[in-house]
Amino acid sequence: MILDEIIGNTRRELEAKKRNFPLEKIKEIALSIPRPQDLSMALSSDHICLIAEVKKASPSRGVICQNFNPVQIAKTYAENGADAISVLTDSKYFQGSLGNLSDIDCAMDEERPPLLRKDFIFDKYQVYESRAYGADAILLIAAVLNFHDLAELIDLSHQLNMRCLVETHTAEEVEMAILSEAKIIGLNNRDLHSFKVDLSVTERLRQLITGDRIVVSESGIKTREDIEKLEKWGVNAVLIGEAFTSSNNIKIKMRELLP
Repeated sequence: MILDEIIGNTRRELEAKKRNFPLEKIKEIALSIPRPQDLSMALSSDHICLIAEVKKASPSRGVICQNFNPVQIAKTYAENGADAISVLTDSKYFQGSLGNLSDIDCAMDEERPPLLRKDFIFDKYQVYESRAYGADAILLIAAVLNFHDLAELIDLSHQLNMRCLVETHTAEEVEMAILSEAKIIGLNNRDLHSFKVDLSVTERLRQLITGDRIVVSESGIKTREDIEKLEKWGVNAVLIGEAFTSSNNIKIKMRELLP
């Protein structure tokens, strides 16, 4: 399965990183950086919010954006109403990098939207690493974590004043996210094993989440009609990447989709 392959590759890359740049060094950098921006606050609004994703490629589609300029894409997102910016940092399968995340952080002013590092995170080293490279928040995928590890990574992130978007795809994963006290829960319409996309995943799983959690629908969102449907289902925010980076004009596509 592609997910298992990705996780295996990430583990190998992580072990190399730990040898070349030990945990204590990356931790020192992370703790020296000013307080991050609050993703929860950015996504708290009376309208549906947008997390716009800087995405060059994917395992299912290959290269999505031929003329890929991560800093310019992020600036376009910020200038056209994105409430947060997601940056894919996996290099082998998504052609992203931590360098892209750092470059975006350095190129934008203090008023920029919060930056979410989107990767396959399962180790505390990666949490410190995310902050060291400028992330304000991280993605945690329930499908690749057990409850103990998820809760531990959320707790460490909160110690660093970072927020977590906990991504789920099944009722069992939603329950795990709720029990872990995740404040932001993502409902991924794409099956991580088959890569099939079904927007009704959000409709079904949204009903399981009560209280003041922030609910984000992810994947397969392409039209204004999709967003209106998700808003009717009680979603607080959407995460959109391919619809923007595959378009000829990101600015026009954002105006087409945003309420």
